[in-house]
Amino acid sequence: MNKKQTNKLIWGMAVLAVATASVYLFNGKDGKAPLKLETVHVAKDDIVTSVTATGTIEPIKLVEVGTQVSGVISNIYVDYNSVVKKGEVLAEIDKKLLTSEVETARANLQSRQVELENQQKNYNRQKTLWEKQAISKADWEAAETTYKTAQLAVTSQKAAALKAETNLGYATIYSTIDGVVISRDVEEGQTVASSFNTPTLFTIANDLTKMRVIANVDEADIGEVREGQRATFTVDAYPDDEFQGTVVQVRLQATTESNVVTYKVVVDAPNPDLKLKPGLTASINIFTMEKRGLRTIPAKALRFMPNPELSKQLNGIVFEPGNVRPDDSKTKKIVWRKKDNVITPLEITTGATNGIVVEVTGGLNDDDEIVTAITQNTSEALSQGRGNGEVSPFMPQPPGGNKKK
Repeated sequence: MNKKQTNKLIWGMAVLAVATASVYLFNGKDGKAPLKLETVHVAKDDIVTSVTATGTIEPIKLVEVGTQVSGVISNIYVDYNSVVKKGEVLAEIDKKLLTSEVETARANLQSRQVELENQQKNYNRQKTLWEKQAISKADWEAAETTYKTAQLAVTSQKAAALKAETNLGYATIYSTIDGVVISRDVEEGQTVASSFNTPTLFTIANDLTKMRVIANVDEADIGEVREGQRATFTVDAYPDDEFQGTVVQVRLQATTESNVVTYKVVVDAPNPDLKLKPGLTASINIFTMEKRGLRTIPAKALRFMPNPELSKQLNGIVFEPGNVRPDDSKTKKIVWRKKDNVITPLEITTGATNGIVVEVTGGLNDDDEIVTAITQNTSEALSQGRGNGEVSPFMPQPPGGNKKK
């Protein structure tokens, strides 16, 4: 046997000795693992609960600029990401046909005005004759009717001329807000047709430093969401950055997709660095409850109930059931207090909880020792690297877990 093989044998024997000592120490001479109580004291802790959802980044104010007249786009003065001011010219539609319609309408208006002047003169003559009873009543009424019809024709043609002039003005497309062009849907030379639906030429975001997240919250969680709650979210574009927001609106309209009901929640998202871009997908946490510095105990302390058989195996520990019984109250709960070697039930008042810890609002002093579990030391747990080798005697063991190796 060489030196290398000798060293390996020595290490193997050392490991075997440690394992044997562990079995002896933790399982005892009789092979039974000893039991012990887990206890805690009241601790200061924060209780925070949150709702998770996904959503889409959007500008707070998004305006679609379209056209109310049909024609060919003759000029485009802006492009994607162009910064524009309210009233700035974005594009123009060819004005030849619209200008001819204005000229035609104005010519017709002048014609109607000439006709009106002629009918007014005739009306004045017929009125003088009628006052002298020189014409029949039928002639007078005909003259009066013709005159009023001419007046209405002028009024109608004025409206037609105004419409033609307005349409000519619509041929120049202006920005309706200050902002940034995030979409341009037309090209020069393209024909746009305005009918019942106004075609969208440009989409302008008002202020990209102020964004929002439209989050889809599941129906099971929507009852906990309120306006004013804090929210944090991340986007794939900046995985190391966490953005802050505030819930500003919980919309009542439900959306159903694949039998899943969700509600839209609007989260205000400041964007001073312009990192957030429209359309990004956000993974969001909405904090439905945040309470700091509360007196808490583990939630499992409320679920602990001593087992009479196991209690006998705890040397020197006495359980006194007492007369305290749990009720149906949401705030009145029973815990087991250890004082010296005596364990008795104690009624306490609880508050907020996140499922891990629970707030204690009354009935418990800071120096009280509360039982949370009965655990068992096993050599198997140590050999498998499970914490400090403590397991609950109530938990099922793996197949062959009680066999000696």
